[in-house]
Amino acid sequence: MNKIAKLSILFYLALNISNFSIGNENFFNKGLEFYNDKNYEDARFMFERSIVFNPKDSNSYLYLAKIYNIEENQLKEEKNLEATLLIEPNNEEAILMSMKIALEKSNYSKVKNLSEKFTKVCKKLCDANKDILKTLENIEPKSNES
Repeated sequence: MNKIAKLSILFYLALNISNFSIGNENFFNKGLEFYNDKNYEDARFMFERSIVFNPKDSNSYLYLAKIYNIEENQLKEEKNLEATLLIEPNNEEAILMSMKIALEKSNYSKVKNLSEKFTKVCKKLCDANKDILKTLENIEPKSNES
């Protein structure tokens, strides 16, 4: 009887662990579907649920930041970008989004620091860094003239 109880508990735990990992992936994928359909409220809910089950899911934080960017909630966008970069420091998309925020806030030293980091990790979005640096060159001398 003891063996049957142990086997039942083991089977139950194995089943729940597999459901847990599958459930988390489903939340992210469902959130991505909602995001692509521009249903941002439902997407946000799904990404938040994904984070509840897997707090180290950098992609969910990144997509939450994208949603907050669309909704023009810069504070929440920044917080999610910071979380993304804590989990995945070389996420070029998160670095690029952070650079744009720093540029909007006229934090030129932060833009330069992020740009240096971005240059080391960029694979797909390297041209975007050049555009930001050109914008920075055009703005920075004007701020020094004042």
